[in-house]
Amino acid sequence: MKRREFITLVGGAAASWPLAARAQQQTTPVVGFLHAGSSSAFSHLAQAFREGLRSAGFIEGQNLSIEYRWAEGRLDQLPRLAKELVDRQVAVIAATGGNPSGNAAKSATTTIPIVFQAGSDPVEAGFVSSLSRPTGNITGVSIISPELVAKRLEVLHEALPAARKFAFLVYPRSVIAEQEIREVEAAAHALGHQIHIVRVLDDKELEVAFTSFAKENDGAVIVASDPFFTSRRGRLVVLAGQHSVPAIYPFREFAQAGGLISFGANISEAFRQVGIYTGRILKGEKTNDLPVQLPTKFEFVINMKTAKALGFNFPITLLGRADEVIE
Repeated sequence: MKRREFITLVGGAAASWPLAARAQQQTTPVVGFLHAGSSSAFSHLAQAFREGLRSAGFIEGQNLSIEYRWAEGRLDQLPRLAKELVDRQVAVIAATGGNPSGNAAKSATTTIPIVFQAGSDPVEAGFVSSLSRPTGNITGVSIISPELVAKRLEVLHEALPAARKFAFLVYPRSVIAEQEIREVEAAAHALGHQIHIVRVLDDKELEVAFTSFAKENDGAVIVASDPFFTSRRGRLVVLAGQHSVPAIYPFREFAQAGGLISFGANISEAFRQVGIYTGRILKGEKTNDLPVQLPTKFEFVINMKTAKALGFNFPITLLGRADEVIE
């Protein structure tokens, strides 16, 4: 081969490299991850989402890109963030952190597939008309939180049989707040207990609430399932300890952070399932062929270290039913 021909061949190949690289980049799917909370408080759930994607064959940075949008607790920002993902033309939107993210994504697009992580009945919330065969461009996972608040009161009743007064700590802007209140009031009435509904909107009101719990001698506190509380789980546990207030929480993350008791669905598993569904859609499956997933197992976790610090003794029957006892 002549020198001039060789230079021409190499030059032509080199010129094509950027085009090939761009073509490869264009074939890499981009997924949108929308969450109502903050990356600092919910990074472990984003990791669970990535684990689900990995099990479906997609690895961020290798054959997948993820666009993250965190509302930082400002729910009014979710519509704008959802629109950003639509404008980015992502392949799938994972709308997580509760119903508001799903609502924002559902309002932003009727064509891009959506996988939600909801905190209530998806049919009642208006996400789907059928759990077994969702219609439109949306499916997902629910942790059906409102229905579990009554069970948490029952656990407290068993743990504190002499107590007749309890408090329910709720974030009133939550879309499931009123449903949870109705559930816990009905359960309290059935058990013959008083239930004190305490609504908090910010950190200052949260501090005041725990001071009130101690003064009012409420038997124990039930914490509602909302990202507002989950993102403040460390602070909630500290306040409960400072005021010697027994409390039951919605997720194991609270017990792991030092909370006395938790009872609820495994939220990390829910996010992993969102990742799996997202991967299956990327492979070509349709949302209406993916039934809405509901939790099949609820975790009951007891933190014995916290119990000892509070001078609290659990009935042996309750300890025997715990899925995990943290020593």
